[in-house]
Amino acid sequence: MTNNQTVSDVVADVCASYADVAFGLMGNGNAFFISNLTSRGMRYVSARHEAGTIAMADAYHRACRRLAIATVTYGAGFTNSLTALTEAAKAGIPMVVVVGDAPTSGPRPWDIDQVVVAQGLGVQTLTVTPESAARITEEAWATAYRERRPVVVAIPYDISALPAGPQQPQRTLVAERPLQIDALATQRISALLMQAQRPLIIAGHGAVAAGARAALLELGDKLGALFATSVMARNFFDSPWDLGIAGGFARQERVDIMRSADVVLVVGASLNLFQTRYGSLFSPGTAVVQVDEREAPTCEQVTDFVQADAAAFAWSLAETVQPSANGGWRAEHAEIADGALLPNQPMVEFATDGRLNPPAVAQLLDSVLPVERSIVQDGGHFCGWIPMYCQAPDPEGLMMVGTAFQTIGLGLPAAVGAAVARPDRTTVLISGDGGALMALADLETAVRTIPSGIMVVFNDAAYGAEIHQYAVRGLDDTAMQIDEVDFSALGRAMGAHGIKMRSLADIAPLKEWLAAGAEGLFILDVAISQTVVADYMRESMADILSAA
Repeated sequence: MTNNQTVSDVVADVCASYADVAFGLMGNGNAFFISNLTSRGMRYVSARHEAGTIAMADAYHRACRRLAIATVTYGAGFTNSLTALTEAAKAGIPMVVVVGDAPTSGPRPWDIDQVVVAQGLGVQTLTVTPESAARITEEAWATAYRERRPVVVAIPYDISALPAGPQQPQRTLVAERPLQIDALATQRISALLMQAQRPLIIAGHGAVAAGARAALLELGDKLGALFATSVMARNFFDSPWDLGIAGGFARQERVDIMRSADVVLVVGASLNLFQTRYGSLFSPGTAVVQVDEREAPTCEQVTDFVQADAAAFAWSLAETVQPSANGGWRAEHAEIADGALLPNQPMVEFATDGRLNPPAVAQLLDSVLPVERSIVQDGGHFCGWIPMYCQAPDPEGLMMVGTAFQTIGLGLPAAVGAAVARPDRTTVLISGDGGALMALADLETAVRTIPSGIMVVFNDAAYGAEIHQYAVRGLDDTAMQIDEVDFSALGRAMGAHGIKMRSLADIAPLKEWLAAGAEGLFILDVAISQTVVADYMRESMADILSAA
């Protein structure tokens, strides 16, 4: 580091040693930092709204497992990013977020206490000084990697362009002590699994991150167990004995089999309401074992909890259990391995109101979209259909952005991050009309940045989740309706391709675009029905409506 480097230069130098791309929006608080990155030739993707910077870095990691830089300015720039930052924190997405902050001399009239705000979201802020810029930034990257969470690096405005001077020695960061394998827990859970008649192994994002696939496959094969995954771990097993997604996005025939399990081993999955089908996935009396790095179980249905590294504990179980003598549960369900369990049945094209039936659209998309695809789903009522009827190539090929914080509107910028991470795949954004309208600022970013992408808008001219949760209970639906927007026309105005789809035959222009090379962004605005309710939503409302 040269003596004429600024504080922002030092922070940028450290960040550039860890990341290949930065997603940002420039303002007074981060101008010097961004200038360093762009002048050195680092790839920089400019969002048009600060929430987009975080959502892009979030999806970038989900798509390729590498970390990216996100950067925004202080004040309004920082507060604009908070919804996306909360989603990343709750989803356990590592990144370093470089922000401007109030000057060291004291807050100005427009400044807020950003450290306290971030702390309220569960996000740590590390503030640099001229002497500590390198050490603090290194610490942020180490923490993000080690603890799999976003960390904010704050640069006070009045020191951002000051000479950094000699840097403090960097601390030797002590790695977290690995979780020790509890031999008694291994013996207890192994005995439970060997006694099971119908063992089921469910893997979640934690199993993917820990690299537990080989261990869980060996364990399952010894036991004759069936497999399932959370939506974030879809296709993790790549096994003929995989029942697919467990929870609200599963097909009923497979749910019925899962519900008959007598012992369920859940590895690295949070067992949230979606995964447990609102508490109905496990039958009464089922033994549910949760293995996770968290300190306590995350679901009241868990009967035995083990705090452990997913891969290490899975290997300890695989080495301890004895092979099933009769083929285990698999012997009862040969139809799973031979593919006869769930053949796709043709769906009716139109709903009763004359608009398209969403499952029919999802089924058609699965046959039309390129096999090598990165599917990015925004939040909203529509999000149940694609996981049920469309395949993803691997766990990184399907991203549910927004579900951790129950938000909408992050899909468009997230698609940009996924496309930057995996330019070898066609990026497919699945959004609703409400979320797409919320994120319109970054439609321009998507058109400018995505080399080959398809934006599918499930357009029911409404906030569908509210319609199906509250209008059905007698609330006035005026505020739940949206005047129908043609997103394909909006996209064409910005340089995209697109078509409004009112029948399944209207997908022909998309097929032609794909055959011609699939360059740029194609927007498929699908006029779907308000009357069709996703399975997960129907189940979530069943108890409420029955009690009303």
